[in-house]
Amino acid sequence: MDCHSFHAIAQLIKIPEQFCKARNYSLQWSVLESHYPAAASTTAVPYLEKVDFLKLQNGSDIRGVAVAGVEGEPINLTEPVAEAIAAGFAAWLAEKKKADSKRLRVSVGHDSRISAQQLEDTISRGIAGAGLDVVQYGLASTPAMFNSTVTEDDGFLCPADGAIMITASHLPYNRNGFKFFTNAGGLGKADIKNILERAADIYNKFTVEGLTSSKEKALASVKRVDYMNVYTSDLVKAVRKAAGNIEKPLEGFHILVDAGNGAGGFFAAKVLEPLGAVTSGSQFLEPDGMFPNHIPNPEDKAAMKAITQAVLDNKADLGIIFDTDVDRSAAVDSSGNEFNRNRLIALMSAIVLEEHPGTTIVTDSVTSDGLTTFIEQKLGGKHHRFKRGYKNVIDEAIRLNSVGEESHLAIETSGHGALKENHWLDDGAYLMVKILNKLASARASGHGGGSKVLTDLLEGLEEPGFSGELRLKINQSHQDLKGGSFRDYGEAVLKHLGNYIESYPKLKKAPVNYEGVRVSGFGGWFLLRLSLHDPVLPLNIEAPSKSDAVLLGNVVRAALTEFSALDTSALDKFVQAS
Repeated sequence: MDCHSFHAIAQLIKIPEQFCKARNYSLQWSVLESHYPAAASTTAVPYLEKVDFLKLQNGSDIRGVAVAGVEGEPINLTEPVAEAIAAGFAAWLAEKKKADSKRLRVSVGHDSRISAQQLEDTISRGIAGAGLDVVQYGLASTPAMFNSTVTEDDGFLCPADGAIMITASHLPYNRNGFKFFTNAGGLGKADIKNILERAADIYNKFTVEGLTSSKEKALASVKRVDYMNVYTSDLVKAVRKAAGNIEKPLEGFHILVDAGNGAGGFFAAKVLEPLGAVTSGSQFLEPDGMFPNHIPNPEDKAAMKAITQAVLDNKADLGIIFDTDVDRSAAVDSSGNEFNRNRLIALMSAIVLEEHPGTTIVTDSVTSDGLTTFIEQKLGGKHHRFKRGYKNVIDEAIRLNSVGEESHLAIETSGHGALKENHWLDDGAYLMVKILNKLASARASGHGGGSKVLTDLLEGLEEPGFSGELRLKINQSHQDLKGGSFRDYGEAVLKHLGNYIESYPKLKKAPVNYEGVRVSGFGGWFLLRLSLHDPVLPLNIEAPSKSDAVLLGNVVRAALTEFSALDTSALDKFVQAS
């Protein structure tokens, strides 16, 4: 490789200047390979590391390690890999849209992760290199990215034909990934597999000339807009409309936001304050991809403790917390009572059933029996308990509507919630808007009392004295698997447990169940299921007391003794500690 070629490639892949100035071309070659193995040829690129693209699939998302620093977690979401994935999406989109003369446009945004900006530029190169236009949004939320595909606004280059959100939700700082959208919603598992297969083919055919060309095309075609202004303006309008077009319907309310240093900090200044709310005491609004204060995750106990304490310390009416990319959320009332998991589902069900009496509420599989009683007997709705996985829950609600069963809410205990009125998008900010609508409309009708109107909606909800989850891991190298998959072994465990329960007259299997084995008894219930992606059998138990929960745990423990590849130490510890 001559000096001119080296410098051209080095500029493309940002090799440090001191190596570019070196006269030792063998040193340059080794540096080039270590930074970007693909670049070691001026035509074909034979030195790219082999990558199993399909291992990057995480259900309907793509996830990988983008930053070094965690032992045992080598980077697999490299720049060439990301560029190939973007090009794969561009090819998939062009085929789906069947564009002829029209030039397709893709919007790209990211959360606060430390690898976000680099990946945004890399993704842009992959899209531009495939001949599509790119619009970068910078810091954005996942729901906003979908909304860019349905917004009609030429000034903001909308609608986009497709959208990519760069995020790994609440995972640690070294991870990152991608979510994809069209105006039909988020892509499904089959679509992601298709894109990754295309990406693998593109990756194996990379040339240095092609990589250089994609950078040049990106420089020429990438535009930037502040789409979050459009998205937040729509949220503000929704609350004003619900309150009878009052300009500041939240005036007099003190509402805090905890963004956990993710992408949700906008909600305080761009949504709550224009509506008249006081937001002093809000915390961790600044984006920081190292997440120095707590994990941005409404399911995390430390995160919920942080927002609860902030509400109490500031004597606020309400606290709102988001995950990293704002597709999940939770809240806390003025007394420190949490609206998350079953309580958030109950609150949203109460609000939705006021608007749509009798509608079906679709949830994931780990919701409580008390929630079912609340939805069906107190609120007059129907509870359809389905599988774990927010896309599973949303798709099931869509399916029910297609066969004539009305459903307006699909929501997981994780905080993913989607409404029919909002394109079935799991949008944490929009869920909070529905709650704010309730506050604003109550105020407009003369009913004050801070967040009491929300707390009152949960009157009659039965909550368990004990609730917990234990994770039973499958040892994939154990001889009991006999070379089979962990999934086959897990299914055998579940089948055995189901048969075992038949011999217990005091226990009753759920008559309708879509995932794992769900059993009621001793005043509570348990659910043993197989994880969607990992060699793990999560065991959820809810009961009136811990002693009742232990009785249920002992049943499961006794049933699983013959499965040597299953690590039941967490369950053993739980029942023995009582």
